[in-house]
Parts: sequence; C-alpha cells; structure tokens
Amino acid sequence: PEELGGDELGMNGMFTKIKPETMAAMVLTGIEGVPLHKVPPLELVVLHPDYAVVKLPMTVVDPLRGIGEEAVGAAAFIWSTVPDRGGPRDAFNVYQLLHEWQDFSHRLHEAGHQPYCLVWP
Repeated sequence: PEELGGDELGMNGMFTKIKPETMAAMVLTGIEGVPLHKVPPLELVVLHPDYAVVKLPMTVVDPLRGIGEEAVGAAAFIWSTVPDRGGPRDAFNVYQLLHEWQDFSHRLHEAGHQPYCLVWP
C-alpha cells in the first residue's frame, strides 16, 4: 500500500488470502518437522488502527529455497487436512501455494528483502 511506502518488489509481490501464521506453520511443521507449539510468533512491525504489518521469521522463508518436489508434495498433503479460514484445502491447491511461496522466497532472498505481511481485520 502507498501508506507503507509501496511494494518494493514491484508487481511481483505476493498477495494471498491465507493467514501468514498458517503459512509459517505449514512450512515449519510440514517441511521442517517443527512441533506446532514451537513455531515462532510473527514479529509485529507496524500497528495501525486499520491494519498491521508483521514480519515472517526467516526460519519460514529459508527452508522453502532448498526443498524439492517430494518435500513440497508431502507438506501439501499434510496441510490439505488442516483447516484455514475457508476450511481444509485441496492438496493440489496447497501444493501450488507452496510453490508460489517458494518462488517468492527466492525473489526475496535475491533482492535482499525480508518477508513482510500486511494483515487487516
């Protein structure tokens, strides 16, 4: 958004309706095998009455850069059974989402950016 200085990654920023804490849990539990209760909280960067900006931990972004198809598929299958805002998701949809996040994590790393997420009620 303009009030946050615009999108430094241009039009290649990632926009998704999935909750960032769900994405963090998908990556860390499904790919890294971290128990859900040990998934780190998101860091609050900006708190505004209408929105907040949080930073995803690098422990969420880094694992995505080095995994292959088998790990993405396994994580997608595991997380297709876990409800999000809209209920459980189809495994193929989760698989595609994880690939989008994988591509996004590569772009972030190459550009030297941290992963931030705008959240609103």
